[in-house]
Amino acid sequence: MDINSILNSLEAKHPGEKEYLQAVKEVLICVEDVYNSHPEFEKAKIIERMVEPDRIVTFRVTWVDDRGEVQNNIGYRVQFNNAIGPYKGGIRFHASVNLSILKFLGFEQTFKNALTTLPMGGAKGGSDFSPRGKSDAEIMRFCQAFILGLWKNLGPDRDVPAGDIGVGGREVGYMYGMYKKLVNECTGTFTGKGLSFGGSLVRPEATGFGALYFVQSMLAEKNDSIEGKTVAVSGFGNVAWGATLKATQLGAKVVTISGPDGYIYDPEGVSGEKIDYLLYLRATGEDIVAPYAERFPEATFYPGRKPWEQKVDIALPCATQNELDGDDAKTLVENGVELVAEVSNMGCTPEAIDTFINSRTTYAPGKAVNAGGVATSGLEMSQNAEHLQWSAEEVDARLHEIMRNIHTQCVAHGTEPDGFINYMKGANIAGFMKVADAMMGQGII
Repeated sequence: MDINSILNSLEAKHPGEKEYLQAVKEVLICVEDVYNSHPEFEKAKIIERMVEPDRIVTFRVTWVDDRGEVQNNIGYRVQFNNAIGPYKGGIRFHASVNLSILKFLGFEQTFKNALTTLPMGGAKGGSDFSPRGKSDAEIMRFCQAFILGLWKNLGPDRDVPAGDIGVGGREVGYMYGMYKKLVNECTGTFTGKGLSFGGSLVRPEATGFGALYFVQSMLAEKNDSIEGKTVAVSGFGNVAWGATLKATQLGAKVVTISGPDGYIYDPEGVSGEKIDYLLYLRATGEDIVAPYAERFPEATFYPGRKPWEQKVDIALPCATQNELDGDDAKTLVENGVELVAEVSNMGCTPEAIDTFINSRTTYAPGKAVNAGGVATSGLEMSQNAEHLQWSAEEVDARLHEIMRNIHTQCVAHGTEPDGFINYMKGANIAGFMKVADAMMGQGII
């Protein structure tokens, strides 16, 4: 495999799609040796086929705001790979949404879903629509218009969307309601639904909970424990909330949260009512964390800065892609950070990842760490198919088992001769091999 040739060809066909090209490069570097040991992959052009999505659906979304004015947005669905199961991946509503970001997310989703061992392919979708500042009625009308442009491409055995940034239970409910009306069937199809109409217990917490279960396994591998550790968390939304809640339950102390306006440092720890306050902050729609320091005066707000400057044992990026850069990584390493785990998708830049791996700092990528969210979505699909709802204890136990299994795969494929575990390499190889084997078994299609 000639990595540079493949990347140059991709860049020529998809110029300017930096997030997508970054994600592809990370995987290719990790799987190069194992790919070259399988000449049948080269003959079948597995890589060339795997890095391009199966299809991209693009459509206009027209809706009417509360003033009676007609608005237009762009809708997307990137169906990346369904070699191991129906397309599965979230829908993101945010002004920053573009094809590069959705292709990167769909590509990552393919391997993340493979790691769960559940039969799910990879996809991602969304729109440049931002729910911020919109009324509930406007959000409902937009969601309904979005599904009018997409519904024919969805189905329980075809493509099952979920939530993502800007898309929570409310938005999923509106989209699922319109989808159900159009197809006249109650087949689940969306995950992250309300508990009263097919949703799964533990789903809101699953990404954060699963991440901490993975971190537990990483520490156990080093004969260590999370109890008593200090933790820096970025973000303050659903993922950061779940990670903070579970870290606290496991005996760690979370000392930071962050938003676009800066970060909060709370030396006493974000626990109890403070964790509940994160949900309140998110519900206000203001997208700022500064009010936390007003509500809890023992905390300090640092405007325009990132939490990685604080000395902590564990760093958990929980916000968005490339939020932790090379300089942040150097600061964390100099301050003696023991472990870094991406809870956001591709939360670290390539320079940051190189810094962690070269310094032999334990680091794990989002496709492994945050797989708990989509894993629980897969469990929701199973419950819908059975027309049952499992208990929270059963869902949580299955989630815990899935995250332990993902960790085992990473260790199996990522342990280097000196004993250092390269979790990025392990996760990428494990996910790649499952998808590649499935594509080989299904012929040239």
